[in-house]
Amino acid sequence: MHEHALTAIESIAAAPRETYRHIQLDRLTPVIGAEVCGVNLSEGVSKEQFAEIHRAFLENHVLVFRNQKLTKDQQKEFARQFGTLRALPLSDIDGDDPEIVLIRAGKKSRFVAGEVWHTDGTADPAPSHSSMLYMHETPELGCGGDTLFANMHLAYEMLSPVMKEFLLGLTAVHDGAVPWKGFTPPEGLPKTEHPIVAKHPETGKPMLFVNSGFTTHIPNLSEEESDAILNMLFQLVEREQALNCRIRWEPGTLVFWDNRCTQHRAVWDYYPYSRFGERVTVLGTQPAAAEPHRVMKEMELAD
Repeated sequence: MHEHALTAIESIAAAPRETYRHIQLDRLTPVIGAEVCGVNLSEGVSKEQFAEIHRAFLENHVLVFRNQKLTKDQQKEFARQFGTLRALPLSDIDGDDPEIVLIRAGKKSRFVAGEVWHTDGTADPAPSHSSMLYMHETPELGCGGDTLFANMHLAYEMLSPVMKEFLLGLTAVHDGAVPWKGFTPPEGLPKTEHPIVAKHPETGKPMLFVNSGFTTHIPNLSEEESDAILNMLFQLVEREQALNCRIRWEPGTLVFWDNRCTQHRAVWDYYPYSRFGERVTVLGTQPAAAEPHRVMKEMELAD
């Protein structure tokens, strides 16, 4: 690992964090993920607990709530505190609730969604703010079906100063047809151009905003240049385990992740066993490009 990558990890790991009074927080890794204890989501959260959960969400990007017993309405009520829920046409989903997507795989499955590193829905003009997956059923053998999450603030900081500066101002195309490769995609799938280096809408921090699940090319570059740059960025996420936390699911676990600054990957290592959960998604906003003057100033301070 390059020296600037190690420096980036040390900087994020050592960043000052305030204490929590109304929840207990146990970090999963130095750079991403935390378990939240002392909260029963079925009873709702107090104003003080919500404020601390929101802060923990921005600091850790992935929050895990264990041993929860939630109805669909309770899960949605918690999610709505962070924004409006996405509703899909019933013809596009299993089940009878437009705000809940069923995440199911079992013996009859021939593939599962999300086996490559990706960020949900980046082909949309306004990708989602976050998602919450509540797990009902895990593989009967007692293991398998973990989900990996990667910190895309850190992925950007791991790049060399020259590469960081090069990527500022560039855009990339995200195509909703990419996951349908080998199949006939439905009509009307979105295709959108987003900045490669976006800024988090709440914290303002720069982050890498491309992913192998949807990003196809950089229109400012030739095809060969675009492929070389994107493959390098995709491989960074695949290679650098320091970016990651790994969530082991149990029935009653709810995971809440920031879709704006993370990627995730589902591990399908439990066939022919089953896994089943329900996911809700909070609507987001159109990504804005990171501010070059702010990034350059931060780079100078780091030097």
